[in-house]
Amino acid sequence: MLLSSPQLLFLSTLLLGTILSISSSSWFGAWVGLELNLLSFIPLISSKNNQYSSESALKYFLIQALGSSIIILSASFFLMSLSSASLFLVASLLLKAGAAPFHFWFPSVMEGLNWPQAITLMTVQKIAPMSLISYTISYSSSFLMTGSILLSALVGAIGGLNQTFLRKIMAYSSINHMSWMLSAIMLSESSWMVYFMIYSIVSSSLAFLFYSHQSFHISHIMNHSSHSQTVKILTFISLLSLGGLPPFTGFIAKWFIIQELAFNQMFITLLVLLSSALLTLFYYLRIAMTSMMLSSPKSKWMKSNKFNSSFITPFLIFINSAGIFTPSIIALII
Repeated sequence: MLLSSPQLLFLSTLLLGTILSISSSSWFGAWVGLELNLLSFIPLISSKNNQYSSESALKYFLIQALGSSIIILSASFFLMSLSSASLFLVASLLLKAGAAPFHFWFPSVMEGLNWPQAITLMTVQKIAPMSLISYTISYSSSFLMTGSILLSALVGAIGGLNQTFLRKIMAYSSINHMSWMLSAIMLSESSWMVYFMIYSIVSSSLAFLFYSHQSFHISHIMNHSSHSQTVKILTFISLLSLGGLPPFTGFIAKWFIIQELAFNQMFITLLVLLSSALLTLFYYLRIAMTSMMLSSPKSKWMKSNKFNSSFITPFLIFINSAGIFTPSIIALII
């Protein structure tokens, strides 16, 4: 059984908190949903098998509690009709989502999580804060949003260059993708939803691949994929797809954002995003080439049996290669 009864209960309340936040008609309801989401995620993080999970749970709780207190502070500013109220509100939501310059907690929390919890933190836990950001964008907060977009792109690209731990690499990758999602939020709500959906599918497939082989370091990929050509190819495709290299699935979302940014003449933002995407592609390629080109005779007996290649392999290849068929689908639709 993958989930115990308490885990299933907390996962249900986590999703309930997310739904409550994005569907609430008042900021009090949104705040309650965020708190329910936080209190549900803390028990899911804690694990007896992981000695670093308690540290990550404490860090996550303190940061999210700080974000919640800033939301309450901004609510009092709204009551006083202060112009900085929306600025504080957006800053607190950026802190909760892990966007730069409020990203400092995200890699350290990711480092202490198991892969299933890391997938949740990279995907589900971003839905509520980013949905609320899309509701609160105003002229006064647009400067903060633009600064966060540029900083997230640079921090996510540069921060991952000297990392060898896969969870930290995925954390900085998530920060970089945050810049694209924030850009999509400033363009339109539908653009953000499309990008987030594609990013969640691609990043979850790669994290699931790492989880299946219990890989936490670049050297683990070299050891565990030394005897399986299928796993090598699958890791290679998944990483290039996450990097947004055409014609893989990850490029579809970036393609839409590039078109929208160019149409709205946001060329400086587009230049920074594309430059950062090239840097992230570099450290994706470093992992991909490690898995493809190198092999180690050591630790072959440690291969995990969690990976059911008969069903999972074609599914993951289809997810990450679906972008190849997109031009044909678009041509048929048109």
